[in-house]
Amino acid sequence: MSQRVLELLYRYRRVDESLVEQDGDTAGDDPCPACCEAHRERMEHFIERDEPIHFVVPAFPAKSPNQSKVLGVLPDLGERLALGFLQSLCDYVGHFYRPGARVTICSDGHVFGDVVGVADTTVTEYRDSLTEMISTARWSAIDLFGLNDAFGGMHYPVMRKVLEENYSATLAELKEKVRSDRGTRSLFNGIHRFMFEDAVARRGADASRTKLRNDSKDTAYQTILRSNAWSRLVAATFPRAIRLSIHPQPPHSEKFGLQLMPTRDGWLTPWHGVVLDDGVSCSLVKRWDAERLHATVVWRDGRPSHFIAPHLSTAALERVS
Repeated sequence: MSQRVLELLYRYRRVDESLVEQDGDTAGDDPCPACCEAHRERMEHFIERDEPIHFVVPAFPAKSPNQSKVLGVLPDLGERLALGFLQSLCDYVGHFYRPGARVTICSDGHVFGDVVGVADTTVTEYRDSLTEMISTARWSAIDLFGLNDAFGGMHYPVMRKVLEENYSATLAELKEKVRSDRGTRSLFNGIHRFMFEDAVARRGADASRTKLRNDSKDTAYQTILRSNAWSRLVAATFPRAIRLSIHPQPPHSEKFGLQLMPTRDGWLTPWHGVVLDDGVSCSLVKRWDAERLHATVVWRDGRPSHFIAPHLSTAALERVS
């Protein structure tokens, strides 16, 4: 049974391609024996007890503050499709395993919002909108867990301080791991790219790119420190759950990288991009790429939802982007 669940997950695996050949794995749909062993014991804990298989995923923090990437500060069609995918994934598990599965989204916006420039009020508004979206659609397999659920009753700066004091590694330890561990280095490079893009958008093209790169390195380190602290808290809170990640993961990792939506960029998520509907399929792109295609914004419920544009060949898309 655990093998069947893994085979389903592997259809949507988000793997770090730079580490695939080095680890002797493939990026195909079929899990290799080492991949199975990395998750089998946790799967079987639930299966032996005839309980829903529990997944946790730190994700859905808040929209990027870089408005050249996204359509606004609230969830849009990207979040709706991603949440629907998670619900459907649990439904599919229920097709061959009667208790099915459930997903706890460990929303991490309040964890590092102050580092990346998103106000706590904006994060709260985003999460409240997610909650409404889940409730309205009756996605019963999905629930949310956030910083206020872990340390309820305190102000967010105080909760972040408690998180750091009890769960965070030091900056020196993180820098050493970036130097010595390929997976951590790949994660840092991906986060640093996002931070640099946001810094350029915020400060303008005339700013020193060398300074922006250095400043965004510091931001990337702080973001990862907070995220890792949150991961430790999540692991302590849900010790039996199977850990999913929205970031590409090394082969055989204890975290399973899951692609929430089709995208050509392995690091892109609904909160760092927009949905482009080309009449054939929906995929994630950055807002500036949709605008280069002269795509049209679609509005739903009084706010921007996604872009539509005629279908283009892969070669045409390469020329545009």
